[in-house]
Amino acid sequence: MLDRCPFCRTPLPGDDASELAMIQKRVGKGDAEAIKVLGEQYCFGDLGLTKDVSRSIELWTEAAELGSIDAHYELGIMYYTGDCVEGVEEDKPRGIRHWQQAATKGHVESRHGLGAIECDNGNHQLAVQHYMISAKMGHERSLNGIKKMFKDGHATKAQYAEALLGYRDAVEEMKSPQREEAKEEAMRLGIYF
Repeated sequence: MLDRCPFCRTPLPGDDASELAMIQKRVGKGDAEAIKVLGEQYCFGDLGLTKDVSRSIELWTEAAELGSIDAHYELGIMYYTGDCVEGVEEDKPRGIRHWQQAATKGHVESRHGLGAIECDNGNHQLAVQHYMISAKMGHERSLNGIKKMFKDGHATKAQYAEALLGYRDAVEEMKSPQREEAKEEAMRLGIYF
């Protein structure tokens, strides 16, 4: 799948200009995920585009308004960690709001991030709730977060056991020969998840 268009599953063209044209065609149709992807291209200066973080934020904002939870996640990162991103001022509450939007729609990394923030702020029960949700979705770092909280006395044995069972069930549900094949192909190509 890594060599296929995420929108139409046709083979990706061999040059940046053609790939950018494919993305822009979907952007022209108002496709939220394509708009999010174009934002990524501007953020990193890929596909021959000049790096433009402001343009990335504009595109991610548009994609988020159209329903892209990944765009909310990206905006959350930008605003929460603004000081390490050129041209973006830190606005932690705004970043958290974007992660909350994504988390309520099922974005695992956003949910994990909210758990980490609550843990850092000493809101341990809220942190456990966030970590529990994402651990039950198969997120290993959230499971490890609950484990650490258990060791530190901020989560109960029952909560940790529930997280372990939920994580195990989620991982089992996600197993398939196709996933294993895709994982092997990604590793062969040097792409790690």
